[in-house]
Amino acid sequence: MSKISVEGMEFFAYHGCFAEEQIIGNKFIVDIAMDVDTTTAELSDNLAQTVNYQRVYEVIKKEMEIPSKLLEHLAHRIISAVCSGFPTIENVSLKVCKLNPPIGGKVDCVSITMSHPCISTHES
Repeated sequence: MSKISVEGMEFFAYHGCFAEEQIIGNKFIVDIAMDVDTTTAELSDNLAQTVNYQRVYEVIKKEMEIPSKLLEHLAHRIISAVCSGFPTIENVSLKVCKLNPPIGGKVDCVSITMSHPCISTHES
């Protein structure tokens, strides 16, 4: 089992509970780690036999473009989309950080880290 990670993806998006956040937008940083059996790819050196992280980025980018009020909702949607799009992924851990959140004081970011198995998603 291997862990494929894509870290430090930056997006400008419109997530938040305040109306202003959905108008003005904010910067977000997303990290994802995916547990994948890479045994075949290790021997074949063939991209088609592993998770293409460029495609993973595109799936996350698409989900980031859809406004959500809660980071919890956004993270769940991203994990669901990644699990649905990549059947060889067994587990996903995702972190979404909202930079400079409007909470009335100096805060670098707020974040959620969520992990879910993908196996049940593929079997349904």
